[in-house]
Amino acid sequence: MSRPSFGSELLRGRLRVDLLDPLPETGLDADAEAFLARLRAFCTDKVDGRLIEREDRIPDEVVDGLRDLGAFAVKLPREYGGLGLSGVCYHRALMIVSSAHSSLGELLAAHQAIGLIQPLRLFGTDAQKRELLPRCVREISAFALTEPDIGNDPFRMRTTATPTDDGGYRLDGVKLWTTNGTIAHLIVVMALVPPSESGPGGMSAFVVETDAPGVTVEHRSSFLGLRGLENGVVRLHDVRVPASRRIGPEGQGLQVALAAQDTGRLSMPAVCAAAAKWSLKIAREWSGVRVQWDRPIGEHEAVAGKIAYIAATAFALEAMVEVSGRHADAGLLDTHTEAELAKLFASEQAWRVADELMQIRGGRGYETAESAAARGERGVPVEQLFRDLRIGRIFDGSSEALRVFVATDALADEADPADRPTPGTPPPGFGVLAGHLSFADATGAELAGHLADGRRRWGEAVAQRQLFLGRVVDVAAELYAMTAACVYARALGGTAVELADAFCRQSRQRVAELCRRLWDNTDGDDVAVARRVLDGGFTWLEEGVLDASIEGPWIAEPAPGPATGPNLHRTIRR
Repeated sequence: MSRPSFGSELLRGRLRVDLLDPLPETGLDADAEAFLARLRAFCTDKVDGRLIEREDRIPDEVVDGLRDLGAFAVKLPREYGGLGLSGVCYHRALMIVSSAHSSLGELLAAHQAIGLIQPLRLFGTDAQKRELLPRCVREISAFALTEPDIGNDPFRMRTTATPTDDGGYRLDGVKLWTTNGTIAHLIVVMALVPPSESGPGGMSAFVVETDAPGVTVEHRSSFLGLRGLENGVVRLHDVRVPASRRIGPEGQGLQVALAAQDTGRLSMPAVCAAAAKWSLKIAREWSGVRVQWDRPIGEHEAVAGKIAYIAATAFALEAMVEVSGRHADAGLLDTHTEAELAKLFASEQAWRVADELMQIRGGRGYETAESAAARGERGVPVEQLFRDLRIGRIFDGSSEALRVFVATDALADEADPADRPTPGTPPPGFGVLAGHLSFADATGAELAGHLADGRRRWGEAVAQRQLFLGRVVDVAAELYAMTAACVYARALGGTAVELADAFCRQSRQRVAELCRRLWDNTDGDDVAVARRVLDGGFTWLEEGVLDASIEGPWIAEPAPGPATGPNLHRTIRR
């Protein structure tokens, strides 16, 4: 029997607050509190974020320390050697480590959210779980899906898994941007199996040992932010993998990948919530001591508006993580759509929070923390936050791709397109927040109507109206954030209600603008201009400047065969 979904109901125009409220009692037990206390102490005493930033490397002793704490196996059941703690605890752990340094959050999330643990727990056989899950307590894993010519479109995959006479497979291909791939012991590799008499073939998932012959890390990537991220290019040449290392049946690799992403998508909102909470602290402290025109800058309206936005958004992001996480732990709801909406909303808003914080800090926001410290001021790494958060809108499903995914699910709903839900009455007990829930309810019903109008206007072609659908999904994300904020505030009480009220007021302004632009926009004109650009109609505008790019193909053509350079895999003792 399928589980109900708040997100799916929302996209049908029904705001089912009763699915989220009251929050499940899946908070932190004594073991979780003790683990988080140890983790916080370790990050405070043993992690030097500035060192990681300077050297672009997480020290071995930090990795070892996290292993010893059990941080690589927070949710892994105790029967396999893990801590057996909740998803809520895992999210709070990510908030702690990512605030020590952003690369630590990615290290743990790539291993536990989309690495080997989740695919095995969801699709592995009992034998695979007994053999491999205990290794994940101390050994690092990675997930290899992306290739030079594929991102959100896995059907362009070229990595192959050819069946061998002994019943196993031979893997060949090149994987790009494999997070943890440069230090992993185990990698989940997605590859195409050709159809044959022995099996249907198709995209399949395999567990590969990185010390196996033919596995080579041939490049460690460097990025704008996330210094210390162990991400690189992994070449597979004639890599032999037994059938016992295939996860799930042949052809079900995409299901494995999507399921792993579904369960792991709350990792990014947790990191974003941590960033927003830190931003609030810095904005509050700085705006009270920095004086302009005889007043602290926080008392000037232009800055006060930014502070209010950061505070309200930090609360909403934490609310989305907490509400989504608790319901995911409880297991009574299908939280797939909520996780996608949370990832989309959190990554977009956290980036704006960082931008506003930099503006509040002014030139000091643009200056590196080490430069400020060298001249005698507090080193506040706002520019690092700015760089680190930008990737959130791109990986784990770009904002554009997530909007398409969510909209596609909504369009697949076979409900009568003329059926416009009637707004209901908000549940009792929400006090001043009840009006916001009434707004969300009414807007959700209108949103379903807009989607139905789009179907009628464009027919099947509505699926190609990505700007229209993107605004529909953005409104849905705002409504989910509003509802989560209200539910979380009701659970917390006190001043949390004030923050939820502030957030909902701000969100309603954004929703009004998004709804206006559903039908009053320049989409058609913009598409026409873009086509003229692509056809070379405006190349004259590009004249008079220099191109500082390094020469080379736009997309590297991965040459099959053995590696031609050294293996850059970094071995960290187990």
